[in-house]
Amino acid sequence: MTREPAPNQRSRPSLLSRRRFLGTSAALGAGAVFPSLLHGRAARSPRATSVIHIFLPGGMAQQESFDPKPYAPAEYRGPFRAIPTTVDGLQFSELFSKTARVADKLTVIQSMTHGEAAHERGAHNMLTGYRPSPALIYPSIGAVVAHELGPKTDLPPYVCIPRPPNEFAGSGYLSSAFGPFSVLGEPSSRNFSVRNLAPPKAIDADRQARRRRLLEVVDADFKDRVSSDDVAAMQSFQERAYALVGSEAARSAFDIAKEDKKTRDRYGKNRDGQRLLLARRLVEGGARYVTVSAGSWDHHDDISRGMRSNAPNLDRAFAALIADLDERGRLDETLVLLTSEFGRTPMLNDTNGRDHWPRVFSVVAAGGGIKRGHVHGTSDAMAAEPDDDPVGIEDLAATVYHQLGIDAERELIAPGDRPIEIVKGGRVLRSILA
Repeated sequence: MTREPAPNQRSRPSLLSRRRFLGTSAALGAGAVFPSLLHGRAARSPRATSVIHIFLPGGMAQQESFDPKPYAPAEYRGPFRAIPTTVDGLQFSELFSKTARVADKLTVIQSMTHGEAAHERGAHNMLTGYRPSPALIYPSIGAVVAHELGPKTDLPPYVCIPRPPNEFAGSGYLSSAFGPFSVLGEPSSRNFSVRNLAPPKAIDADRQARRRRLLEVVDADFKDRVSSDDVAAMQSFQERAYALVGSEAARSAFDIAKEDKKTRDRYGKNRDGQRLLLARRLVEGGARYVTVSAGSWDHHDDISRGMRSNAPNLDRAFAALIADLDERGRLDETLVLLTSEFGRTPMLNDTNGRDHWPRVFSVVAAGGGIKRGHVHGTSDAMAAEPDDDPVGIEDLAATVYHQLGIDAERELIAPGDRPIEIVKGGRVLRSILA
């Protein structure tokens, strides 16, 4: 895919380290990000205060997960049995037996659809709510949430574990100040730590100088567009960047070693388990949007082996996350999403795998004002097309923003003073809302 950035537009994703988080907050470059940063607030009372987005790179098969077809011919049905869940009439693949036991807390969308069969384009769709454009790099949903709502505590509003899954998880045409904070380390590692989280020695001495430079940036570039109140608000945003590296509460949220052994074992002492456990800690600490990369799902060959390698860890971790949040009384305020790039072909190929298939696939949602024990839409008998109530990428994005209290029809300003709607043409999926 060829993408030609607009003038003054960054062509790379914003992968914020601690140092860059400090630096970019002092020079919030794209002038038109200020209106929302300084004045943007939730358009309505939010049902969700945070989001955990579990993203499955490669494209997970709907047939081997949340939309099995037990009555289809074997070459469509695939190698695994369908099992009952705690929701009458809803079946999952046998590989997701633990998730089946928490299905009464989930909404399963079985009619997700888009038209992009290439990895990068499918990922772009699911991470931004927009189809790719050669003229503009769109911000990810997490970056828009950071832009619209800002930090809630000393934690950065948007975090990726362990790093952004791809370039489309970045800030796009927004300032890099709204890009993801990358954990970089692996939470399952015995020596896991988030590098440079302790405050640099020079911060206190340098703080006043940074404030002066911030004022110079405003005076030079935005004196006709930014009020003195705005400058004060920008200084406040910068102070939150300092708080990140100076706050014990922020450092504690990243310290997964504080979790007891029983909880860590419950999630699984593996990459998926500990990544999801860290995500829970971060939303508890005040992060607004946490994207977790989990597994590798591009199973063109021997889908049985690929799914057996990936699904058990995800099944255990995802079921533990949902149950844990619910037991802690946090599921109602935390929207959990499980999505992938696209689905897989209805029929097994010659190497017993499945190829890319964006025409229908499954998404799972829970918490944050989403119905419990609900199925939205259906696919046809072969898992080839939506059979009822198809859901587009704009619809899913609009629903996420709605639950966070963000007006999805509001316009942001891209380079060249170009107004761009947060979501273009999406509908809120009201039938899945509690």
